[in-house]
Amino acid sequence: MPPHDRKASEQRFHDDRYADETRADLDKYYAVMQRSLGLFRQLAREASRGADVLEYGCGAQPHSLEVARDARSVHGIDISPVAIEQARASATAEGLDRFEFTVGDAESLKFPDDSFDLVFGSAIVHHLEIDRALRDVARVLRPEGRALFIEPLGHNPLINLYRSRTPELRTPDEHPLRLDELELAASFFREHDYRYFHFFSLASVPFRSSRLFEPLLAGLDAADRALFTVRPARRLAWYVVMVLDRPRA
Repeated sequence: MPPHDRKASEQRFHDDRYADETRADLDKYYAVMQRSLGLFRQLAREASRGADVLEYGCGAQPHSLEVARDARSVHGIDISPVAIEQARASATAEGLDRFEFTVGDAESLKFPDDSFDLVFGSAIVHHLEIDRALRDVARVLRPEGRALFIEPLGHNPLINLYRSRTPELRTPDEHPLRLDELELAASFFREHDYRYFHFFSLASVPFRSSRLFEPLLAGLDAADRALFTVRPARRLAWYVVMVLDRPRA
């Protein structure tokens, strides 16, 4: 039996996913992510103005098409040729000729040192070998550059139970990040800020089609904000927004 090829497996899974979306069942959970995704997109929009930007793991529907329109230049990479084909088609349809999307390996970037002011990505780092990936991200960033990611965490036992029962929704090699991996990621930068989201807010999922959803989610988000001021409670979070500034040489 041939050895397992992690990157080929990731490419096959995501080609199939983007050709025929396999994760629609998760939309009910992502509905609660308004606050975390809102912060991620706001920070990306602010940091991309006048900047050279790399969207890291851009997927078929790149965030950069919306949040990086004021950038000087935008590159996007993804391991999936199907995703890149769809991303290019979207950029062309919107007349965004400064946007360039290419198939690429996130652990071995084909860009020179100091190429970008911002590298950002959504749910990409947990598919990678953290050491290799973040070392290369730091390399392609300029000295005052920023890396910005939104990623799932892997400590909450109830969320992990759900994951164990739905393996078909994930690649065999992905792994939600753990706190020691956040520390490793931070070691490649001089400054970092991690913001934690979604514990109580997950209780709003059954109400997502109800008029109660928005006020309930707002209240549960407020409870999450209070909860995550307590450092040990951050292990319960579903997602983290990672802000990493000023890469180490």
